[in-house]
Amino acid sequence: MFECQNSTRHSGATRLSTPTDTAVLSDAEHARQLRRAVIASTVGNSVELYDFFIYGTATGLVFARLFFPRSDPLVGTLEVFSIWAVGFVSRPIGAVIFGHWGDRAGRKSALIATLMLMGIGTFLVGVVPSYGRIGIWGAVILTALRFVQGIGVGGVWGGSVLLSMEWARTNKHRGFIASWPQLGTPLGLFLANIVLLVVSHATGKQFLSWGWRIPFLLSIVLVGIAVWIRLRIPETPVFRRLMEQRRVERAPLTEVFRLQSREVLVSALARMADQAPFYIFTAFVFSYGASLHIGRNLLLLSVLSAACLSFVTIPLTGHLSDRFGRKRLYLIGAVTTAVFSWIYFAMLSTQVPLWIFLAIVVSLIPHDILYGPQAALIAESFTSRLRYSGASIGYQLASVVAGGPAPLIATALLAKYHAWAAISLYITACAVVSLIATAMMKDHTDKDIAAEYDMPTA
Repeated sequence: MFECQNSTRHSGATRLSTPTDTAVLSDAEHARQLRRAVIASTVGNSVELYDFFIYGTATGLVFARLFFPRSDPLVGTLEVFSIWAVGFVSRPIGAVIFGHWGDRAGRKSALIATLMLMGIGTFLVGVVPSYGRIGIWGAVILTALRFVQGIGVGGVWGGSVLLSMEWARTNKHRGFIASWPQLGTPLGLFLANIVLLVVSHATGKQFLSWGWRIPFLLSIVLVGIAVWIRLRIPETPVFRRLMEQRRVERAPLTEVFRLQSREVLVSALARMADQAPFYIFTAFVFSYGASLHIGRNLLLLSVLSAACLSFVTIPLTGHLSDRFGRKRLYLIGAVTTAVFSWIYFAMLSTQVPLWIFLAIVVSLIPHDILYGPQAALIAESFTSRLRYSGASIGYQLASVVAGGPAPLIATALLAKYHAWAAISLYITACAVVSLIATAMMKDHTDKDIAAEYDMPTA
């Protein structure tokens, strides 16, 4: 599945005598280690994003009624989406904490820590008392746990991508290899929606009283499995080489803003076109669907099917980015997202189940054209000793201005203008920002990033 060819080595690199250095591994052994790293990254990312998405889906379905029962339905929805957005505000904090950890102590240990933090936070959401038992304190506790979730997610993406990408020997398939951890998004979304769908069907009228807690409590089992898998993966050869050469940065956060602040900024802005639409299409759609009297199970099944389609489109677009260039494909994805946002809401507004199903299923294809190449596009922009911090911070800053606020903004726009065109215009504006930012990025497709962009330590 993953080709293992020798790539051009940096002229100043030191050959290691460690069993995990790709230069001394046989092709067969390297292929085995690469597969294990990719599987560990993908599974771990899936579990963490299951934890994150289960909250987002439950927000649109039950939280307003459980934690803000005395509020007007619109106000209650705005209140729970505000709590939901807290998880995105804390993402950059997680990126800073675990980016520093990953660049100083290694990718593997940082990933295990994020996974445990996320799992515990999600499990505790499942035992938070509702408004009927402790009043507003339920919402306060929910907000604190959402903040913890955001810190965990903020640190996981960069490490998951690097754990797989930094095991690659070849430059020619880096986009494809780095796209596999991106499958954590549809896999996490799939798991979250299938579990909620099954629990919703099994508990029926009891879903609102206690059934909704089951998916959160199950998280602890998934986390245990993911931690076990990640413990079996060695540290990446790139980080081991940095340690051997004594080039581990003492203050990666300071250095990445001193040397590569431009890359951090454009990485964040380039994500506007995937962040805002994704959370509108997968989280806001539940409250919007309820306003159109669309059945809960139809919405869950549709989002579930969309996630299944992404299992193909994300690695496919990662592969296409190796062939046609990440930047070019990303620009195409941004344009496609802007155009489809108008088609999407027009199809939902028909209130015809078939059109609703098709609109939701197809909605993630424009997102995946962006998301498949995105991991390599961003991670390749940063030098190896600052890569965890730079890629994580750039990636997660977008969550503050696009991801977290998106359902809240969509809800407010719909309430003010009573027309879905306002939401489509918002998505289009995000796509335009991404087009401009992406045009400013350098394309490192098929280049030796270690040799060409490894800047000397000041």
